[in-house]
Amino acid sequence: MFKRIVSFTVDGFMAGLLLSICCAVNLSAGNSFAGAFLFSLGLFAIMELHLGLYTGKVGYLVVKRPKYAGEVTITLLSNTIGAFLGGWLISLTRFGGILRAKSLPLMDAKMSDTPVSMFLLSMFCGILIFIAVEGDKKCTQADDHVGALFTTLIPVMIFIICGFNHSIADMGYFALSGFENAHKALLYFVMIILGNGFGCMIIPIMKKFSINKWF
Repeated sequence: MFKRIVSFTVDGFMAGLLLSICCAVNLSAGNSFAGAFLFSLGLFAIMELHLGLYTGKVGYLVVKRPKYAGEVTITLLSNTIGAFLGGWLISLTRFGGILRAKSLPLMDAKMSDTPVSMFLLSMFCGILIFIAVEGDKKCTQADDHVGALFTTLIPVMIFIICGFNHSIADMGYFALSGFENAHKALLYFVMIILGNGFGCMIIPIMKKFSINKWF
């Protein structure tokens, strides 16, 4: 059990750290499409390396045993540490000022949103992330790595271009912004963590209670 906890913690930390790099890449790209594409490659790397990401795991809560909730919680906490630390360390580099200037208006707009909008935008992100994760799993099982890349890139690019809220990625942006608007952060991150979780569960719930029982 101790080894499993350490494994979940390390994997989650590394995933959060990688996402903070994805955030920096997205902000540094010349246009939104290039930024979305490069960001999605980071998510693909996380899945191919089998690292732990909250939005990659939380959707399966509805089909796993209750103890799985502990794994999801550890992953979320370690993702948070990794994303905050990675974003903060990047902000200390010579690129920090440029990235801070770009991330500040982004996070200000997100945190000034209404709670309902925060939740809904993160819910739609959760739906897309589950599609990416489930698609990657099925393609990997079929030894179709090209298909795995495609099924990851498209949903992730969509949520980036649409501006949907991803809880762990936004932690990276928040750190890159210098932790500005910290007084708004608690409500914001609670809402998008819940929204991501609900969105990730929608498809598994429909599969469990609709397809398996009604057809």
